[in-house]
Amino acid sequence: MPAAPSVKNLVRRALRIDQSSTYPFFMFALRADEVLQIADISRVSRDEAGNLIGYQRPEVRRHVEEIIDYLNTDGALFPNPIILALSSRAKFESSRGPSVGDGLATSGKLTIPLPAKGKPRPAWIVDGQQRALALARAQRRGFPVPVTAFVADSVTLQRDQFLRVNNTRPLPRGLVTELLPEVDSPLPPRLAIRKAPAALCDVLNTDPNSPMYGLIKRASTSREQTPHAVITDTVVVNMLNESLTSSSGCLFPYRDVSRNETDYEAILQALYVYWAAVRDTFPDAWGLPATKSRLMHGAGIRAMGRLMDRILGAVDPRSSNAPETIRQHLALIAPHCHWTAGVWDDLGLRWNEIENMHRHIQELSNYLIRLYHNTRAELS
Repeated sequence: MPAAPSVKNLVRRALRIDQSSTYPFFMFALRADEVLQIADISRVSRDEAGNLIGYQRPEVRRHVEEIIDYLNTDGALFPNPIILALSSRAKFESSRGPSVGDGLATSGKLTIPLPAKGKPRPAWIVDGQQRALALARAQRRGFPVPVTAFVADSVTLQRDQFLRVNNTRPLPRGLVTELLPEVDSPLPPRLAIRKAPAALCDVLNTDPNSPMYGLIKRASTSREQTPHAVITDTVVVNMLNESLTSSSGCLFPYRDVSRNETDYEAILQALYVYWAAVRDTFPDAWGLPATKSRLMHGAGIRAMGRLMDRILGAVDPRSSNAPETIRQHLALIAPHCHWTAGVWDDLGLRWNEIENMHRHIQELSNYLIRLYHNTRAELS
């Protein structure tokens, strides 16, 4: 019987930084051509069941090419480390002797098993995927690259660190929106306040009972996977966030900030009944691309979200007759709406001149709310 092939290892001198006994943390160096030999890029996507997998944004080709051009120059410096999540298969052995540690760090040898052909790599890139791609394509294959790494097999922890590392950098808002509901640990206030709207947006898009089912564009899905997606997810999140955080928002009462509790079931019931009524009131404008319907446009969603705060302030969405009552309220403004053709009265704008900018959102919102209240007053 032939002997089993020996496992090849990559061995590097390393420092173990004693931050956490649960997740060992290391600093070491790799050659430029070794980074993608041991590390995979965990692309954000969805599996067949619709569950979120991965966390990295797509490759930014121009950014990668700029890094390659720089790396190919004489005297290039690469001080920013690649951050990796290492598999627990990686092993650290401290050096011998009395001076290998100073209470903060311990020097030693880090052994990382190299993957067999077709097998998963023992590390994942948490930060620096564009740099890693550039390093793999640069001419200087032996260029030394600083690496910091923590041991974590959990994708949840990797996502958590990915969001924290990129918290001060311009991550695509859609990617942040989609990742937030998957992070369980405490988040910085700037991100924590967006977690509830992000989670609600996810349900609105994935629940077959939702009027927005399959209509929201996400960072994890391609156009081929979601051909009917026409609403940008950040627009939905902004609409929800405004209603949840403003004291005049119809969703505000469903949050107990002092206890950090949110009544998601009641919020979703309110959202489903209202937006289903919007769909039924404007069937010819619903589900179309923003280029053909400004109802599905950022300005339209935000304006109708603000009108939602007014209507659901007068209608209990939990009542049995709520769907019909909300449709009656929306009927007050319907004849004056120009989502797909015509000119908006008082705004002086053609239907397709409405843009997703603060001024247009404000003007359209004010117009719809004023129209709604004035029409109700005339009928009372």
